[in-house]
Amino acid sequence: MNAIQVISLTLLSVLAANAQILRFGKCPKPDVQANFDATRYIGKWYEIKKLPTAFQKGQCATATYSLKSPGVIGVLNSELLDDGTTNSIVGSAKPKDPAQPAKLEVSFFDIPSPPGPYWVLSTDYEGHALVYGCTNFGLFRMELSWIMSREPTLSEETTEQLQSILSSAGVDASKLVATNQDATYCSAMTQ
Repeated sequence: MNAIQVISLTLLSVLAANAQILRFGKCPKPDVQANFDATRYIGKWYEIKKLPTAFQKGQCATATYSLKSPGVIGVLNSELLDDGTTNSIVGSAKPKDPAQPAKLEVSFFDIPSPPGPYWVLSTDYEGHALVYGCTNFGLFRMELSWIMSREPTLSEETTEQLQSILSSAGVDASKLVATNQDATYCSAMTQ
């Protein structure tokens, strides 16, 4: 086995154990939201479904975006953990190329790592958003995706349409898991 195969297999083992979505092959290049307008995107979004991640273990997840400066979006992600505590992380997102404003790169202040891809594939700004990110690791790719809503619920029809966008891009949308946004359960986040 050569060094790339050993590294890829080691990475595959580590990420698989941490519930990351790791697939064989290079990242797809799906179409993103045309004419993306960051000023209309800011505000609070509720996570409806996501591809499982090692870094996000809770429920009642929200993302709150603010305009920090032209081209820079402030990020505050929060979730309720099983023990009743709230986990939050702060960061920023900005386009790698201003000509492609829907292809953002996000970085978090508490995590010393390079920025990660955060591509807005679809949004109507007032109801739903579909986000996708993918990073190549040798022979494999690690995928992230979120279906979000301005409200704690989203119609099944809209959810299916967004999952269809992912599937058309070559993403296994069947791996998406629902996030609990039940008002009673999530009330601890607002207290």
